[in-house]
Amino acid sequence: MEIHSKYPDVKSISTSDLNDWMNDPSRTQPVLLDIRSVDEFAVSHLRGAVPAESWAEIGAVVADVSRDDPIVVYCSVGYRSAEVARQLQSRGYTNVQNFEGSIFQWANQGRPVYRGETLVDRVHPYDEEWDAYLDDQYHPDQWTAVE
Repeated sequence: MEIHSKYPDVKSISTSDLNDWMNDPSRTQPVLLDIRSVDEFAVSHLRGAVPAESWAEIGAVVADVSRDDPIVVYCSVGYRSAEVARQLQSRGYTNVQNFEGSIFQWANQGRPVYRGETLVDRVHPYDEEWDAYLDDQYHPDQWTAVE
């Protein structure tokens, strides 16, 4: 995948591995950083995810996180989150992973997405180019492209 070649130093986690982790109460749960826009997050997100679109928001979230605590960063398909994961690693966070395939792959596999605590069946498709990676059944009835 192109993300791996562009970000070879960034660890990644698959949808199945993240799903197993999130469903294992014996494991310390990761901080789930959703670095998509406010509009994207408002349509849906992973349960327990923290929205952090800007570096100020990301910094505020990770300020209370140990440098060794698990952090999983995601976006729509994994490019934006790979860059954020790389930046966090360069700032000394040692247990950061990019969510491979991100929320599009997660939803396309039929895994749950939420609006707040409510289970929903829609994901913001980001824009007309990237929405090709999201199954049509998950497109909102109306959405605004991210600028």
